[in-house]
Amino acid sequence: MSARRTAARSRDLSVGTLLAVAFLVALAGALLYQFVLRGETAEPHVAVPPATATIGSGSDAIAVGPRGQILAWLPLPEGIQLPRLPLSAPPEKGWLSGPVLRQARVLGAAPATLRPYIESSYYGDSGVDVNLRSGVELRFGDASQADAKWKAAAAVLADPSITALDYVDLHAPRRPSTGGSGHTLPPVE
Repeated sequence: MSARRTAARSRDLSVGTLLAVAFLVALAGALLYQFVLRGETAEPHVAVPPATATIGSGSDAIAVGPRGQILAWLPLPEGIQLPRLPLSAPPEKGWLSGPVLRQARVLGAAPATLRPYIESSYYGDSGVDVNLRSGVELRFGDASQADAKWKAAAAVLADPSITALDYVDLHAPRRPSTGGSGHTLPPVE
């Protein structure tokens, strides 16, 4: 066999191999489309954090999210009074920091059933304190275990044997303590 015939046959083999590989890739793509992707479309989804507190009041109020993000673009819900954070203006960076961030995280963890009863929060000597509209103070300490602390607060507030108190200490959520008798509890709904 001559060198020309061997080169031609080698070239035909290479072209044939490439065509076979291309066919297999196209077949795999068609099967993938047919059995996996057909009928599936990507739906856009934007997760908007809920407003859980405000900075300011009235028409100048700015929403704050549960992780301390400033939601200046989010219109505040009508008819719902959100707790006000002790700031006169939002931070320029778009996120809270320091003690106000800890307050926002505690307020953001509040269960929906208790949110209508929350008036405000502040950062005192013992950490984050939340004032209910009835005057009862919830003492959280730091923002850690905020979910567990809110569950403990709900259990104390729902206890029918407690009719009046001044504060609920939630530093240790498994052992909340209460004190005082100057404020009545919010009604159970």
